[in-house]
Parts: sequence; structure tokens; C-alpha cells
Amino acid sequence: MNGQVFSAAVVGGGIVGLCTALELQRYGERVLLLERGTVCGGASWGNAGHIAAEQVFPIASPDILKQLPRMLADPLGPLRLDWRYLPQIAPWLFRLLYNLTPARFAHSRRALSALNGRALAAWQDFASQWGAARHLKVRGSLLVCESAGGQAALQRHGRILAGLGVANEWLDWDGLHTREPALSDRICGGLFFPDTGHVADLAGMAADLRQAFVRAGGTLYEHTEVADAAPLSDGRFRLIVRGGLFEAGRIVIAAGAFSKPWLKKLCGRSAPLDTERGYHLMLPQQTDMPAVPVSSFERKLIMTPMDAGLRLAGTVEFAGLHALPDMRRAFRLHDLAQPVLKGRLNGGNAVPWLGFRPSLPDSLPVIDRVGNVLLAFGHQHLGLTQAPLTARLVTALYFGETPEIDLSPYRLNRFSPVF
Repeated sequence: MNGQVFSAAVVGGGIVGLCTALELQRYGERVLLLERGTVCGGASWGNAGHIAAEQVFPIASPDILKQLPRMLADPLGPLRLDWRYLPQIAPWLFRLLYNLTPARFAHSRRALSALNGRALAAWQDFASQWGAARHLKVRGSLLVCESAGGQAALQRHGRILAGLGVANEWLDWDGLHTREPALSDRICGGLFFPDTGHVADLAGMAADLRQAFVRAGGTLYEHTEVADAAPLSDGRFRLIVRGGLFEAGRIVIAAGAFSKPWLKKLCGRSAPLDTERGYHLMLPQQTDMPAVPVSSFERKLIMTPMDAGLRLAGTVEFAGLHALPDMRRAFRLHDLAQPVLKGRLNGGNAVPWLGFRPSLPDSLPVIDRVGNVLLAFGHQHLGLTQAPLTARLVTALYFGETPEIDLSPYRLNRFSPVF
């Protein structure tokens, strides 16, 4: 390792970091990708696999606030706050409330729309470029309901989304069950989003992209913790890892929920970055599956058909990076999902999982450049969705070009310097 010099070092090998490393390598840079675990082995593997271009609303809304007392009262419900973690996360929660004012909520919604409106096309171009298109399924997705109140809410939601340019179609009972026969008869309506997709094999896609990066000349080190990074007098950076050191002209911070220390170290700045601990339950023996991702309005979960089985996801827990997992939350998804499908769920050899979604209180990522440090983190539930587009935007910043969208909503300076 000692003495190798690179144009750019990307710290973090999740889907955002991997896409960014590939994009920079494509433009002729000599790129080093450093990952503390395995490439796309965290939330980039454990997510729902949904290219969620339709999700243009912030993670919290005034409507959600009304439901909070009931949701928090259930320790295994869709949202849990570990009260022992409250002192640490309180500033983040206050900022979340601040961003629920009408003007700021609308600002975040517009900024999410700007990203997600280009997300699927960016994925299609990226997957085709790097030989991973076989994993990307563009068949749309469903958001369904099972009550009269849910029907009214989803129809209203569909009209609002249409006004924002998000294509959707309301399906009544007959239309919905014709399109998706796997759904239970109790599901009475839903919205179909044609301009969405899903990844059928997240591990397979990561493996293909990993190989493409190395074939293109990129250098990858997995299971490599960066112990220190510091600027040199000539503007480059020295990165110290166990067993050696590297030098790089520029650094990209794309370490997801673990980005905060590097932001402080390399930029002298902080950001209100915290983590939504997400659980999933993989059902490898499930054969009777919906054809597209299906989300439940009432049950706050999503089920995604994958090559390796049916993935159930949707729970959120605020407990930080170090609390022990409560896998009961993952197994609870089985009971929640069962009424949504007509056939019985097969829980044989079900595999639970916990991961960390990097979240900022305005629901927007940081996409920015501070000197020779590029920033790409904080994508919350939308890291998979926004990864190829983020890579393009970071690459534009890297080369001093004008990005394809206005990046002011995602700049680091939207936060106060000190928290």
C-alpha cells in the first residue's frame, strides 16, 4: 500500500460511494475506493431495493406528527425512539420540527423532486454503462390501502403528486387485483407509479459494479478502516490505514451514517447527521410474490420481489449506531405483511437484518465541495434511488463544471457551523 498516489480517494463503499468512484474512473481519474466492511455490505445491501422516484416528500410531515403518540406507544411498531438515546438525538429532532414549517417543508419537497425526477433515468443509463442492467427491473410499484380512509388519503396523495409531475394512476379494487393478483381481497385500492423500479439482486448488482470498477482501473480496498486523513502542504491528502498509507489529490466523503467524523476532520465543519436504524426480513422460501414492490399505506411497510425471495422492510428506530439490535422488529414484519397478500407467507429460514440509514433533519443529502473535499452523504431512505445521479453531480463539482441541477438546497452551508 505504501506510497500509492491517486487522483481521488472515495471514503465509503456503499452504493453512493461506489457509483461516484465508477463515475470518476470513467472520466480518466485514478480512483481509490476504501470501505471499512465490504462494498455495498451495509444499508446499500439491506434496503428495500426500491428505486423510489415517487417519494418526493420529506421523511416527516405534519400528518405523521399527529400519529406519533400512537406509533411510539408500540415498542415493535413502525417507529421507535430509544429514550436512552433522546439526549443525543434531541437537537436533530428539534431541527426536524423546524423543517416542518410550511415553507421549509415545501422547500425540501421541491429539492427531493429535483433529484428523484431524474433518478430512474440516471439509474438506467448507469446500469447500462457498467453492465448491470440485468438487475434493474422497471415495472413500476404500488402503494395500496385497505380502508375507506386509506382510499381517500391515497386519492388525495395521487392528485398532489400529479401536480408535482409524479406520474401515478389510481386503481380501484378491480383494476388493482387485475394488475396484481397476489394481493389479498381486503386490499381495496391503490396508486400505481409507472416511473419507478427495483433491483432484483442487490448483492449481484454490487458485485457487477465492483468488478466493473476494478476492470476500469480503479483500486479497491475492503475491510480497510481509515485511521487518519490530513491535508499536505501541496493541497493533497494523506490517508493512513492499517498496513500503509495513500496520497490523493481529492477526497470524497461518502461514508453514509459514518461520515460525520470525516466532515469534522477534513472540513472543520459539522452537520446534524444521525441514523434511522432500519430492519428487514428476507423470506428466501417465498415463491408466491407480487410482480412489483408493494407498499402498504396503513401498515407502513414495503415488500419487494427479489431473485433470492421476498424482502419485507419499513421499520424505523432511533437508537444510534451502537445500541444492540432488536430483531423482534424484523420478525414483526412477517405478521404485518401477511394480510396484504392472498397466499400464506413462508417464513422458513427467514433472515433478519439491521442497518443504518444516514439522515439529515430536512430529508436532503449533502452534495457539495469544500476545497478539495467532495461531500456525498445523508441520503436517508433514498440512497439507492439517488446514487447514480449523486455520482454525476459530484463529478461535475469535481471537475469544476456546472451541475445539471441547482445544488444550493444540498449545500453544507444550509446548516449552522456549530451544533
